Amino acid sequence: MKGMSVFQSLKAALQPHPSESSLRVPGAIEAPAGFAPIRLRQIELEDQEEWNEVRWRNKTWLQPWESGDPMHASAISFAQWVRRERQGESDGTGVVFLIEYQGHIVGQLSLGAISYGAMRTATMGYWMDERWIGHGFAPLAVAMASDWALTDPSGPRLHRIEIAILPENRRSKRVVEKLRARYEGVRLRYMYINGVWRDHEVFVLMTEDIQESVLARLQH
Repeated sequence: MKGMSVFQSLKAALQPHPSESSLRVPGAIEAPAGFAPIRLRQIELEDQEEWNEVRWRNKTWLQPWESGDPMHASAISFAQWVRRERQGESDGTGVVFLIEYQGHIVGQLSLGAISYGAMRTATMGYWMDERWIGHGFAPLAVAMASDWALTDPSGPRLHRIEIAILPENRRSKRVVEKLRARYEGVRLRYMYINGVWRDHEVFVLMTEDIQESVLARLQH
């Protein structure tokens, strides 16, 4: 466009259209019949006590994969975090889902850095309570969230979802293998983990690669 800088053009290309400026996050996403009865739902202020208990109990389990802030910004409270997530949903930039089983928190999944316009992409991350590892909850949760984000009319209708994993995180890589995510290679010093910029392997789910649904890949 005449008179518009390259930066302005790129910014315009990534901005959501006014009609999609906020995410229409469902009250819950339920696993369909035939799968473990887990559900994904938004995090709420009332979850603080249980969420803190799960995270504290899994501190050693999750510590090797914990991302951090290289600028060492001040920590925020649980309430501030929830408010920030609500703002992200309103802005259309991301959402955090709790993974629930039998009414209890067993993990968490986040969809963030959502870009619209010419890219329609996002990043995904997840963690599970060590007590529930091996039940297939993680690949199921990723499949449920991906189907909502990629193809559901109520979702952001993304084109691709990127999942970046530390090379030694075999359990997390097993999740994307089960979903037959496309391997794209290594991104050098991609994320700040435990005080160090670490390389990550990147796996992608794209609409062109999904014939039925991501959930169908688990059935097959």
